[in-house]
Amino acid sequence: MADGKTHTGSCHCGRVRFEATTDPTKAIACNCSICSKQGLWLTFVKPTQFKLLSGLDAVGDYRFNKHAIHHVFCRTCGVEPFARGKAKDGTDMFAINVRCLDGVDIARLNPHPFDGKSL
Repeated sequence: MADGKTHTGSCHCGRVRFEATTDPTKAIACNCSICSKQGLWLTFVKPTQFKLLSGLDAVGDYRFNKHAIHHVFCRTCGVEPFARGKAKDGTDMFAINVRCLDGVDIARLNPHPFDGKSL
């Protein structure tokens, strides 16, 4: 789980807004079917490091494969700002889409490759 500073973020249209305390420089680029198609770069935080600010009424939930991860997307614009699930040790976690964080220059990031396709 990442430490860092508190960032705000949102989906494209802004209906779903959140705060997450994370370090975007620790992002991963997963090659699983959904992350590769959406271009997701993710950091992981504990529930105490995440706060949904608005948009609970605007989110949809998509699960596939083992149905273990809740891919949360905005029903208006379709963007997935975060997902929720369990870490390997069984604790709750949020996966934050670094591309949805306000003020983060992704051109300065070098995400670590992660082989989710083989899981």
